[in-house]
Amino acid sequence: MLKILTPQMEWIAEIDDYISFQLTKKWHDVGSFELHINRHSQSVEELQKNRLVMLSPNKVGIIKHIEVALDENGRATENYVYKGYDLKGIFGQRLTLPPSNTAYDNKSGAAETVLKHYVERNAVNPTDRKRKFVMLRMEDDLQRGNSINWQSRFKILSEELRDISLTSGVGWDVSLNLKEGWWEFDALDGKDLSYKNQFGNSPVYFSPEFENVQTMGFSDSDLNMKNVAFVAGQGEGVEREVAEIGNTEDFERIETFIDARDIEKNGVGDNGETLQERGERTLEQLRNELFLEAEILTHSSPFQYEKDFFLGDIVTIMNRDWGVMSHERVTEAKEIFEHNGYKLELTFGKNRPTLISKIKDGFSQFDNELRR
Repeated sequence: MLKILTPQMEWIAEIDDYISFQLTKKWHDVGSFELHINRHSQSVEELQKNRLVMLSPNKVGIIKHIEVALDENGRATENYVYKGYDLKGIFGQRLTLPPSNTAYDNKSGAAETVLKHYVERNAVNPTDRKRKFVMLRMEDDLQRGNSINWQSRFKILSEELRDISLTSGVGWDVSLNLKEGWWEFDALDGKDLSYKNQFGNSPVYFSPEFENVQTMGFSDSDLNMKNVAFVAGQGEGVEREVAEIGNTEDFERIETFIDARDIEKNGVGDNGETLQERGERTLEQLRNELFLEAEILTHSSPFQYEKDFFLGDIVTIMNRDWGVMSHERVTEAKEIFEHNGYKLELTFGKNRPTLISKIKDGFSQFDNELRR
């Protein structure tokens, strides 16, 4: 049963005769949804842009796109298609504005603290009250995750949160607090449920051998990998301070240049970040791209999603025929609800890069220079 709500969480209607509802939740990034429904279905007129479609408090989409579905001949059908992003998508509507007296907004601390700092300053309690999301609240800071140094200037907030999450492993989400009547932002910390964790939680594993996987895809790519960085700070020509990060040699060595002129001459930025730390952080995002995708056999699997394991947990994936055994985080979960059944598609490890993400990565340093 799908519930339709206003952004202020006022109940509008319920729908249960939809054709298909697909919801993709992501650990590091913003998720999405797609709803297919016959235009004559009850309450379909209540599906309007900017309204919420809720499956549960942490599975909510914001309608941003409406279209008439076409058949294989390109002709209009009796069905409508609604698309949008999950509640995390609101952070794509805000930039990270630096304080008025500084060039950058710098923050050091646990990954959760850094995440919540940028949300607080740009969405929950900004200086300009017009930038505030009135319905948004934030859970207490438990200081989860490793310590990081971060700085930001006119970046899209959702992309900064994604990059902090990718660097630290700490996830983030927005859900509805139905009791209190507001939206809640919080950081998330997954569990290690992998087979290698012998003394912790009960292991969760997926493999065709155990008949809990219908289809599986595997990719181990070095196409975008870099393992040595030359990080350049302030100065000009031979006077410019440059730090070399990484010591890989010969054929395995893949170099990249990182423009870090915001870091002071002594190699330390306003937020305490050094050239060494900037290089290590960037190389972490440019490492080998290892990911697996699998459609889970929910009816025969001994492991139930959101009971035995959750988005963000580390599990074990095996395929003896391919010689693959890997312990990876569940970074994406796509749930498909249809009248003829339920499907669960999981992505483990680093998400498959899209053309758009590659273009954005390629222009990131150039974009940073324009913002200085």
